[in-house]
Amino acid sequence: MIQKTAMISIVGRPNVGKSTLTNTLVGEKVAIVTNKPQTTRNRISAIINRGDTQFVLLDTPGFHKSRTRLGDYMVKVARESIAAVDATVLMVEPIANIGEQEKALMEHIREAKVPVILAINKIDSVKKDELLAVIALYSAELNFDAIIPISAMKGEGTAELLDKLETYAVPGHALFPEDMVTDQPEKQVCAEIIREKLLLCLDKEVPHGIAVEVTKFSERENEIIDLEVTIFCEKTSHKGIIIGKRGAMLKKIGEQARVEIEGFMGTKVYLQTWVKVMENWRDRDSMLRNFGYSG
Repeated sequence: MIQKTAMISIVGRPNVGKSTLTNTLVGEKVAIVTNKPQTTRNRISAIINRGDTQFVLLDTPGFHKSRTRLGDYMVKVARESIAAVDATVLMVEPIANIGEQEKALMEHIREAKVPVILAINKIDSVKKDELLAVIALYSAELNFDAIIPISAMKGEGTAELLDKLETYAVPGHALFPEDMVTDQPEKQVCAEIIREKLLLCLDKEVPHGIAVEVTKFSERENEIIDLEVTIFCEKTSHKGIIIGKRGAMLKKIGEQARVEIEGFMGTKVYLQTWVKVMENWRDRDSMLRNFGYSG
């Protein structure tokens, strides 16, 4: 029975491994992961129940210099996720240089007066001497409760991190049902899986101008799910790239997404996709609200 809860935000620059860490700690995939920056656009709550403690991890968008209204929203979500939590995990790469994103995040952490752990990710990519230099540099900048070197992908150091996070738990009832692993509705998870496949299959500037909207999500009597989605892009040329020659690229994306969605839903899925052009949607407030990137 849950008797304690710990609300933890995970913040850092784009592509530092926040979603990979979230998935590793939960033990299953709750956040999409790609090698493209700014993959995560919304704050995702991931739930872990361990013993009598429920952890709620807030996986946030990467903190970056915004160039669009969508970017403004993502930075706002990351900044606001630092407040009103029991502790924050600042994830950084093992580089002996503190970037502007990290400096800004540390300033927000100071202002929020929230306990903070420094998680140095990707430790398998550097030598011990290099890691010690990173630890010394960050230690001089902020009074961290703990500095824990990790490899989110390989799981190294993550058990130690979770043990430390448990020290911030406060008495209270479960915030989420014990069989939940994320606060995302099934419809949204399906949309994110499709967006992940788009990010993985497409290159260059196309992925950042893509949004996925589920227009139909219904279950037949034989438990087959009918899923219809519209993929929005910002240029006609991008639409052609997404569809591909004779529809080959869109078919590939759809097949990869359907397999993963069926695994997630535990049933057969009939997936239909369309591609539409919506110029400059990332700077249009009405479209951002429609896609859930507001508030």
